[in-house]
Amino acid sequence: MGLDDNVNIEKPQPSKKRKHKEVAIFGNYKNYYGYRVGQDLEEDPRLTVLKNEWFESKDCLDIGCNNGTITVAIAKKFGCRSILGVDIDGDRVEEAYWNLRRIVKMSTPTIPPKTTKLEDAAGVNDAQHSVTELRSGETMESLRNFSSLQEKDLLNIVTFRKGNFVQNWRPPEDKSYHTIICLSVTKWIHLNWGDDGLILLFAKIWKLLQPGGIFILEPQPWDSYYKNRLVSEMAKTNYHNIKIFPEGFQEVLLDKIGFRKVENITSSLSGSKSGFNRPILAFWK
Repeated sequence: MGLDDNVNIEKPQPSKKRKHKEVAIFGNYKNYYGYRVGQDLEEDPRLTVLKNEWFESKDCLDIGCNNGTITVAIAKKFGCRSILGVDIDGDRVEEAYWNLRRIVKMSTPTIPPKTTKLEDAAGVNDAQHSVTELRSGETMESLRNFSSLQEKDLLNIVTFRKGNFVQNWRPPEDKSYHTIICLSVTKWIHLNWGDDGLILLFAKIWKLLQPGGIFILEPQPWDSYYKNRLVSEMAKTNYHNIKIFPEGFQEVLLDKIGFRKVENITSSLSGSKSGFNRPILAFWK
């Protein structure tokens, strides 16, 4: 049946979409650090309890790095030899590289363009003043070289990779690490892969650590699992089957995985936002 030229066909109107709350089944929230740290703090409070000797000139791994904010902050503050951030979400990894470039750009001081010696000396009649200008020029040159070196170093030190750490991620060239951090990630691994996934996480971390290496763990409390139990059918199922609770992680890591000692470093932590007052534990291999 053909359409008559006189028939008016109304253009379908786009339906009004309701804004839905972000669902991140792996905890891969887009603006996680925005509400975790807030705008009133200069740095993540967790950095204050980390010790320089755990990171300085060390090879480090950040599991579940999200947008890389704390990964880059650790590299800048403590001077890692290298630090790799791994996240299951490719979008977060792209944001992490964007943040890295932004931070490098913001950290690089604006330096006046280099001038010729004739330009430097123009209008200078006093010999002593000429020497001062020359020294100033030498200082500028040193600053210029330092800033480019600093930028180059940070871009070489910090890298990010997309990967499912529990299921199939492998380190580049069978690399091992001096320090591994896993901050507010265990709940999401637990909900998605259950007790078996949690044990696999801990076992892989132990294997990747060098002898004497340090594992920094920030587990979410059990009561926080409840509000996220319905993010997926898998999470719902695993929530009801979990037998290893966060307060038992320390015993598992020491008695079953093989870490030799633990220190609770939370006591000196202050400034965390409400809802993020979580224990931070350091384990030694």
